[in-house]
Amino acid sequence: MLWARLLAYVTGRVNQELLLRNEYLAAENRILRGKIKGRLLLSGGEKATLAEIAHRLGREALENVATTANPDTILGWYRKFIATKFDGSRFRRRAGRPRINEEIERLVMQMAKENPSWGYDRIVGALANLGFQLSDQTVGNILCRHGLSPALKENGPFPEKTLSVHTWKFWSERISSQWKSSP
Repeated sequence: MLWARLLAYVTGRVNQELLLRNEYLAAENRILRGKIKGRLLLSGGEKATLAEIAHRLGREALENVATTANPDTILGWYRKFIATKFDGSRFRRRAGRPRINEEIERLVMQMAKENPSWGYDRIVGALANLGFQLSDQTVGNILCRHGLSPALKENGPFPEKTLSVHTWKFWSERISSQWKSSP
């Protein structure tokens, strides 16, 4: 029976120490709360921590202890926390194609800026030499997203090179016949 008395003494001593710690922390919270003006803004992680402890503590004890927010609010945080934990959102993927790696996008932009005469196909070829597989459409989308236009064709901006030969011949004959017929 000596061990039972010893056990009761030790557990009573531990409980007494825990009660004193809780009383100290509650007093410290009251003092610090009095110094803070306005609303206390908590992050998502802080809300989750408080909600987890509040759930284990129970509503009755929480009404005596909670100073950060209303007990209903804190237990509401817990319900939201549990709902998001089990709603399967971790396993959901974004719709559509995955985005291009930032490193590849940066490389495309660097090549386009350093070589303004290169078109989409030339950039795709240079990337293929480096071991990256992209399509010319993807390179075009990346350049458009960053506000760069494609390089001009090798022909240049002159109409005789961009228009087909037949179209150019047709319009040049029309214009020259108009000049010849006018006085």
